[in-house]
Amino acid sequence: MKNLVIANWKMNPQTLKEAKQLFSSVKKRIKNIKDIEVVICPPFVYLPILGASAFAKGYGGLAFGSQDCFWEEKGAFTGEISPKMLKNLGCQYVIIGHSERRKLGETDETINKKIKAVITAKLKPILCIGETEKERKAGKTFKVLKTQIKKNLNNLTIKQFNNLILAYEPVWAIGTGNPCSSKEAKKVFLFLQKLFGKVPVLYGGSVNSENARDYIEKAKFQGLLVGGASLNTKEFIEIVRIVSKH
Repeated sequence: MKNLVIANWKMNPQTLKEAKQLFSSVKKRIKNIKDIEVVICPPFVYLPILGASAFAKGYGGLAFGSQDCFWEEKGAFTGEISPKMLKNLGCQYVIIGHSERRKLGETDETINKKIKAVITAKLKPILCIGETEKERKAGKTFKVLKTQIKKNLNNLTIKQFNNLILAYEPVWAIGTGNPCSSKEAKKVFLFLQKLFGKVPVLYGGSVNSENARDYIEKAKFQGLLVGGASLNTKEFIEIVRIVSKH
């Protein structure tokens, strides 16, 4: 599998015009970058518009993902979006269990349901796991990760595991400008690799063009989950170039 760089736009940008400009700018500059999978995860409202544009003009090396989904295929679930709907819009990936979703009340049990639903819809779930600053200081990082994994992946079959992507995102590093050191991150990577073997593991948490190389070269992650930096075309493309060289 190619290295991955995933752009999580979160609740940005604020207008369709800005979303189109950002997408177009990234798409244009990524044409000559090879041996890498770049995934754009915009807010739900932009997916059909950007997706239609991509289909009409060619992806140019880009894939689409969603920032979340619901676990039911259809029904009376006001405000929710099903994996089947996302697949119909051209999505290939879905971010599940992001720490910002967990902070809003998402549980390990609902994350487990979502992962199963995403795999059933033949999409690839990107499961986010990570510890808080308090848990880190208490020396509970590995215990927290193991518990999250056990609950989030409960009753998955070996075949389902083959579709899984893990993203380690230390909660204390997200959006803080205080990224996890490559040395500390590598310990987590090796821990996860020992548990899962061939499951791709990404790093996310204040990723930028200055630290991206260390997470790939030194910590050995197979890709990056990029938040704020993905809203800056120049910065994001530089991150993509760095990852594509490995």
